[in-house]
Amino acid sequence: MPHDVSLIATIAAGFGLALVLGFAAARLRMPPLVGYLLAGVMIGPATPGFVADVGLAGQLAEIGVMLLMFGVGLHFSIDDLLAVKRIAVPGAVVQIVVAVLLGMGTALAWGWSLGGALVFGLCLSVASTVVLLRALEAKGLVKSINGQIAVGWLVVEDLVMVLVLVLLPALAGVLAEGNSPADSSGGGLWVTMGITLAKVAAFIAFMLIVGKRLFPKLLWLMARTGSRELFTLCVVAVAVGVAFGAAKLFDVSFALGAFFAGMMMRESEFSHRAADESLPLRDAFAVLFFVSVGMLFDPAVIMQQPLKLLAVVAIILVGKTIAAIALVLLFRYPLNTALTVGASLAQIGEFSFILAALGVSLGLMPAEGQSLVLAGALISIAVNSALFAAIEPLQAWIRARSALARKLELRDDPLAQLPMSTDHTLLTGQVVLVGYGRVGRRIGATLRAHDIAFVVAEQNREIVDALRRDGLPAVSGDASTPEVLIQAHVARAALLLVAVPDALQARKMVEIARALNPGIAVVLRCQSDDEAELIARDRIAEVFIGEHELARGMAEHVITRFGRRPIPVTGTVAAQAA
Repeated sequence: MPHDVSLIATIAAGFGLALVLGFAAARLRMPPLVGYLLAGVMIGPATPGFVADVGLAGQLAEIGVMLLMFGVGLHFSIDDLLAVKRIAVPGAVVQIVVAVLLGMGTALAWGWSLGGALVFGLCLSVASTVVLLRALEAKGLVKSINGQIAVGWLVVEDLVMVLVLVLLPALAGVLAEGNSPADSSGGGLWVTMGITLAKVAAFIAFMLIVGKRLFPKLLWLMARTGSRELFTLCVVAVAVGVAFGAAKLFDVSFALGAFFAGMMMRESEFSHRAADESLPLRDAFAVLFFVSVGMLFDPAVIMQQPLKLLAVVAIILVGKTIAAIALVLLFRYPLNTALTVGASLAQIGEFSFILAALGVSLGLMPAEGQSLVLAGALISIAVNSALFAAIEPLQAWIRARSALARKLELRDDPLAQLPMSTDHTLLTGQVVLVGYGRVGRRIGATLRAHDIAFVVAEQNREIVDALRRDGLPAVSGDASTPEVLIQAHVARAALLLVAVPDALQARKMVEIARALNPGIAVVLRCQSDDEAELIARDRIAEVFIGEHELARGMAEHVITRFGRRPIPVTGTVAAQAA
């Protein structure tokens, strides 16, 4: 193959095989990512037939890493993380420690060096953002409390891994020799680490001071031109340019540079448009990233080291999952939440590949370790969708056979019932407000301003705890179960207002509420016109949809029902049932 077309040949073979094998994986109800990795295996040097240019594939993979991390930063929400910080932060940290210890212990038993064992454990500790988000989207769980905990947990893992990527090169020399930092002569290690952290701090300060102001204005200028091409080009140029500049000027990894570029771009009012219009390119290079990762995989490791591979898969699917489930239950969340979070984290992905490649390039981890990580990723990603499908049957099976599980479900939870000190005059003719996210908070603030009594039913325990500290009646739990609505005194309520967008769950809430209180009025939030028309046609409730003035419109409707002075509303669509 002539040198001048090797790039075209690599891209054509990678995309073509990825398309075929990705489609086959989807038909088998597995994530297409499995097909992309297998495509890389087929055109890699470890398998017969056509061999793509590994060097070019590596550079394409670097662009894929940049755009992947840019996408993570673009969707990274500090507010979402803070909403679940009490469980996501300690849970993620403890789970990383457990997985690292399991991986390190296993690798040391194989006779690996301390540095190689540490990198190996880190590779097994972090789940894939791509796999997790797509699994949650397929189940409609992204906006649920279970989804928020899982995503917040993974965001913490990603932030820890970004820090690891920064520090690992500085620590490589010590880890390779097996010494501790205290053993380093002359404090050279501490100087190196200090310089590294100083450069990272300088880069972060630069992005927060300059990037936070510059990038939103740049997007605004591009949007004013009316050119879609210029807007998309601006987004991609910022992602790749900042990543490259961060590496050259601050000695920071491409991944960290792109991540912060995405975070700063999120500050723009055009961030959603930036995410949407850059998505096709990000997806295309993400495919090339996974293909290039597959090219590094040696399938012979499956036959040569089956016991080692079995140990890797056990750590990913069993060790990490049990640790996550135990931690979620320890924080007094229900079994369903624990199983969802456990299934979400029972896989490894892009950060594991990046860490494995870095560990091999630094001479810390043997190439065999990279192949084991890749094989573990392939297997765990392939079975992840099956784990999600097994959550409900497994939950029913555990409850039926485990007295401990039933006891945990029935344990005394102070947040699952209203305090005895709650003023009972506020529990008759009140509004039961289900969901206290961004929409629910705005509705609640308006109801308080008009002295309308309401009780909040919310799955996020931290929100319920904060509401009680503010003197507001609130109960923790899933409002699609009778126990929670009973605790919210729905039987004596005047109105049920569902501020969460899950139409299926909302229907269950309405059925329970009408069974307990046949005359209760119901107001629902929907995400689409189709859902609103269906609910209005079935005469279930009054429905509100929209994006900008949704909370205000729902609050105005409630205030009008209670005979208070209405608030003018614009931009809200309401479909009313008779």
